[in-house]
Amino acid sequence: MSSVQTVNPQQICEDLLREEKRYNSEHRILPSESTVADRLLHRSIEMKPVYEELYGKLHMHPPALQCFLGLVLSAAAFWNPEKIQEARTARDDLANKNRQIARKAAELATLLEQRSELHNTSGFSSDTQYHCCSVIEAASQHNYLFRSYVQDRLAALRGQYDLKYWPSLSEFIEVLAMDAESAVMSATDPLTAAATAAVRPSRADFFKALFAAIDENSAGNYGQLPRGFKLTDRALASLGNCALDLGPDDLVDDAYIKRFRQREQNGPK
Repeated sequence: MSSVQTVNPQQICEDLLREEKRYNSEHRILPSESTVADRLLHRSIEMKPVYEELYGKLHMHPPALQCFLGLVLSAAAFWNPEKIQEARTARDDLANKNRQIARKAAELATLLEQRSELHNTSGFSSDTQYHCCSVIEAASQHNYLFRSYVQDRLAALRGQYDLKYWPSLSEFIEVLAMDAESAVMSATDPLTAAATAAVRPSRADFFKALFAAIDENSAGNYGQLPRGFKLTDRALASLGNCALDLGPDDLVDDAYIKRFRQREQNGPK
């Protein structure tokens, strides 16, 4: 009499999480993702129905289950509320740096123009840099590739065209000032854009990042997740609670996820 092997979705998913931990440990990488894996393993009872749903929807696409669990580890490790707040702070700091650069570069451009005028009218010279090519050469003396492939060609051009063909140092710096002043802030990847779109940080930022990751890894974008893949509100709530290690007073439920999805469908307010 042949025995029928019973499929255990929880065991399959938890083995994948343990394999992720093992790989990270062996390669000494992504300890924060391993921490998230530990949370999911520790809250095994809460995750049981999630694993069953995941297996039911993804087991026909062998790489998809591992891919999705990896996305969860990454989203919870790098797009949890604390990390997202750090990203928002970095964005604000970048905007502030651009404002400072614009202001100080404009001041420097004025000083350089005034110095040039004094060189021409005062009867004195300070033997300082005045040609943009000289500045490039001086700044690139430790760049082997510049010295090997660019320096001679630049020197030939400088010798061919006199000073009136080149921008002055003050004009050069004015461009940097205008560039910083008109800088437009934008996220460099879809997950950062999704997680930091809201004015105020919240737990919803994690789900925004996770949804963006799912979209990026869907079959429509040549990823490993099947088209139309979607978890139930209850499964997503449990997944967020466990991955973010939310306590009893901070838990989200399926009603929270339903409202979140409706807000996302209606667009930002």
